[in-house]
Amino acid sequence: MALARIHTRALVGVQAPAIMVEVDLARGMPAFAIVGMPEASVREARDRVRTALLNAGLEFPQGTKITVNLAPADLPKQGARYDLAIAVGILVASGQLSPNCVENTEFYAELGLNGELRPVRGILPGLLACREQQRDAVIASGNLAEAQLLQQQHCVATDNLATLFEHLHGHQALPRVAHQAPVSGGVADCGDIADVVGQAQAKRALLLAAAGNHHLLLMGPPGTGKTMLAQRLLGLLPALTEQQALEVASLYSIRPGAEAQLKPQHWLTRKLRAPHHSCSAAALVGGGTPLQPGEISLAHHGVLLLDETPEFSRHVLDALREPLQSGYVSISRAAQQSRFPAQFQLICALNPSPCGQFDGDLNSCRSSPDQILRYLGKLSGPLLDRIDMQVMVPRQQQALQQQLQLHQPGTETERQSETSADWRQRVIDARQRQLARQGCLNSALVGQALIGHCQLPRQDHDFLFKALDKLQLSHRGVHRTMRLARTIADLAQSTIVQRQHIAEAISYRALDRLLQQLQRL
Repeated sequence: MALARIHTRALVGVQAPAIMVEVDLARGMPAFAIVGMPEASVREARDRVRTALLNAGLEFPQGTKITVNLAPADLPKQGARYDLAIAVGILVASGQLSPNCVENTEFYAELGLNGELRPVRGILPGLLACREQQRDAVIASGNLAEAQLLQQQHCVATDNLATLFEHLHGHQALPRVAHQAPVSGGVADCGDIADVVGQAQAKRALLLAAAGNHHLLLMGPPGTGKTMLAQRLLGLLPALTEQQALEVASLYSIRPGAEAQLKPQHWLTRKLRAPHHSCSAAALVGGGTPLQPGEISLAHHGVLLLDETPEFSRHVLDALREPLQSGYVSISRAAQQSRFPAQFQLICALNPSPCGQFDGDLNSCRSSPDQILRYLGKLSGPLLDRIDMQVMVPRQQQALQQQLQLHQPGTETERQSETSADWRQRVIDARQRQLARQGCLNSALVGQALIGHCQLPRQDHDFLFKALDKLQLSHRGVHRTMRLARTIADLAQSTIVQRQHIAEAISYRALDRLLQQLQRL
């Protein structure tokens, strides 16, 4: 009798491959069949679509054989995201809508039995792909917050099927979804660096980590401010660019409850992810059915904080090695493969021993050298190789005492002169110098670009390798030290890397020195 073709999209990781929904109405025994590798949730669309059309006051073809094909047929289809496209296809095939009014338009929504349109996961990757194809889109009102992130995309949102029918007929046009610009400057509300008492070296390391996008390990006894310092890093980082924000928002869009997580007014703010040490490898790097991004992908262009790092399982920590090097994670299963971006900044916080008290003197510690080595052994050598800075965060009783004295009655309270806002401006300036010079941040320098931008005089070159030979660093460790020295020079507004920059970069290897000391005991 009639054939209709409607555009929609599937969801495979962060990709949105195009799906053609073909609806055929033919004479024969009444039936409603959906083909094209549909899973149970897609096959159940038959009952949802039939009831939704009738309750919306529209006609459902009776006494006909309805065949719905989801092409390509070799791609598994999951979820209720095809409901609206199937319903619109039936309306077109039965002559209730003209094929011209749905041409070059994509439809994504789940249908309720009363004809309402419900939001679906992964609407942002679908809209991005739709914009590339220069098509219009129809979505549920529940996905409005995600659609408002995009510019130059003709998209309409509605909450029921009857309203959409009137819009497609041209009787009552729906307003176009307007782009909503972020109202915040992308600055995370995570406390001020001025709140941290003492710890000058750790705060300096935090500034370097922000300026060059370096990974950082903070080690010290309990209660010395390691977690507090790590949380302050987010306030030193500049706001996301629009392209970076779209990448992050796409990852959050495919998670359940995305409509509550994505707010246009905060979408330029970087994310801090701090999973508990009991999390599994799949939760950290991604997995599940269907494949979901893990914590490292949700921290894309942000910060991943692993507090109490040795309490994580070793195989979970070692799963970070490839993403730290490549900036993405590839997850392969028998029926599906996906690749998620994972360009995150790693911050590890840990105690120096199981009892937390080791400072180089065994008399102050209840743990033996073997126990400490087993405890720190959770961090494998290849993983430590990928961390640029290792900093001790010791107890500083004098700094704490001075702070308490300043708050005594009758004394005037003083505050550290430099705040997170001051440091963030220094970070932005340093990053702009890096981008102008080499087109990337120092942490991304590789090969000839690393050698060319970190050139050293002969005597400084020998000094670097003699020092690093004592620490027994790998080639990767040497390169990371050179990148860090380049960042130190950028903060000092120096065009070349000098010996004092190299010496400071080498000084941030506290854990390597501690392990060597324990091995000699």
